[in-house]
Amino acid sequence: MTRLQGNNQGRTVLVIGTLIAAVLVALALFAVRGRPAAGEGPVSFDLTGQPVLGREDAPVTLVVFEDFKCPNCKRFEEEFLPQLRSQYIDTGKARLVSLNFPFLAENARLPVDDSKFAAQAAECAYQQGGGQAYERMKQLIFRAQGPEDQVWATKARLKELAGSVDGLDTARFNTCLDGDETAAAVDADERQAREAGVGGTPSIYVNGKLLPSYDAATVGAAIDAALQ
Repeated sequence: MTRLQGNNQGRTVLVIGTLIAAVLVALALFAVRGRPAAGEGPVSFDLTGQPVLGREDAPVTLVVFEDFKCPNCKRFEEEFLPQLRSQYIDTGKARLVSLNFPFLAENARLPVDDSKFAAQAAECAYQQGGGQAYERMKQLIFRAQGPEDQVWATKARLKELAGSVDGLDTARFNTCLDGDETAAAVDADERQAREAGVGGTPSIYVNGKLLPSYDAATVGAAIDAALQ
């Protein structure tokens, strides 16, 4: 997993030596960081209007937070997801809901937030062409992935990639991306990630429970357990 860094400023806690102070510090830390760890939970997410892979009525829901600049996300999508898709998603046992957590460009202090641009591009495709267009655009962006510490998902490059998505009106897509029409949707996803205490990408939740890894064996075992 690509870890989130630099999000929590270091805090210096003055220990006064009294039980009341210790309790107050503990409560303050819990308010900020007291989110379920892997194996704990479950966490509830607002999945209204999010891209879904699989049947809406599937008994198990996978929520996946990704950054398009994240190499581990690319590995999940290209190496592990095909197996999970054939075994669980295409068979109606599970559905996968994609949410954005674009943080890598900001963490690297890049001059352009291309993590967010890539997420907006995928959302523009979804806005126009639904889940099928979203999945195609997502595949193209991951396939074109460059180094996470360099700007590569420029709006110009993303427009080029959108030209390979069947059925997309490229002029409409370009207007969407240039006008940042889906920025609010991306920001809403990021808020959900931060509120849940997501610490990196990909982060995968099965029926609200955070998994310790993103490999097919771990995800499949969690789905099997949820189906029982």
